[in-house]
Amino acid sequence: MKKIINRPDQVVYEMLDGLVAANPGKLKLVREKKIVLRADTPLKGKVALLTGSGSGHEPDQVWYVGKGLMDAACAGEVFAAPTADAVYEATKMVDGGAGVLYLIKNYTGDRANFSMAAEMAQMDGIRVETVIANDDVAVKDSTWTAGRRGVAGAILNYKITGAKAELGASLEAVKEIAERVNANCRSMGFALTSCTTPAKGSPTFDLGGDEMELGVGLHGEPGRKRTKIMPGDEIIDLLMENVVGDLPFKSGDEVAVMVNGLGGTPIMELYVAFRRVAEYLQQRDIRIAKTYIGEYCTSLDMAGCSVSLLKLDYEMKGLLDYPVDIPLKVF
Repeated sequence: MKKIINRPDQVVYEMLDGLVAANPGKLKLVREKKIVLRADTPLKGKVALLTGSGSGHEPDQVWYVGKGLMDAACAGEVFAAPTADAVYEATKMVDGGAGVLYLIKNYTGDRANFSMAAEMAQMDGIRVETVIANDDVAVKDSTWTAGRRGVAGAILNYKITGAKAELGASLEAVKEIAERVNANCRSMGFALTSCTTPAKGSPTFDLGGDEMELGVGLHGEPGRKRTKIMPGDEIIDLLMENVVGDLPFKSGDEVAVMVNGLGGTPIMELYVAFRRVAEYLQQRDIRIAKTYIGEYCTSLDMAGCSVSLLKLDYEMKGLLDYPVDIPLKVF
């Protein structure tokens, strides 16, 4: 393992130190609980958005804290859920009186700890609602989830829901659009290599030099099948068949497209992938209204990518254009 780290047990803390140091006046850190918050939180009368998950998926989650997106994010250890206590403390810190919406992905640990935090916050009189992203069409269940996994499509939900909350909508209205986005978003990915966690120091799963994992999860969970490596267009066609056919997306739909690198894929290859995505959709008269290509939700240094499609309505399109102020200029 060759990594820019000091000690594996300190890597998340030191990452957060660096993030906040690079954004003075915009972010603040509760270091012992690994909570990153907007510097101006709590905002009176605004619905607060809170997310969190294991680290290793950067820029998800903590890089999405800022105006127009998340009010706070709780970081767990690498590939481990944040603690219920951290989520509870973050909830109290961001609540401005209008309630708090949890936007999380469908993983057992995240669901359990955010649920416990919500119960504690509600006992304090804080209104809390939860929307769970489950956009991955690759598997219906896994040892990591109860139902479909939440993957990179959740980032499109952050963007839309964050804008809705910033504009002053009620908790009920913010939750409604988050549920609407989730219902119309589908994703699937593949891996060409495994990832290496700092604590383990070796690949998390075995993948032969001529093999790929179709439908891999964000932590290296098994997908649909393991197969021999194919040309890029064939890989993308397989992803698109599953993603487009699931909703299903149909002729005349307008969509947002996200081609998301998993951490170890050059930008050159992501644009090769998007080229085929665009061809595939054009052939089916599905119009691309918004495009996002880059690293939005990674798996450390895994090579591969995912494709997410979101069927847009008029309101979603407008909210995707809402300006944000976050550490990375990805929107």
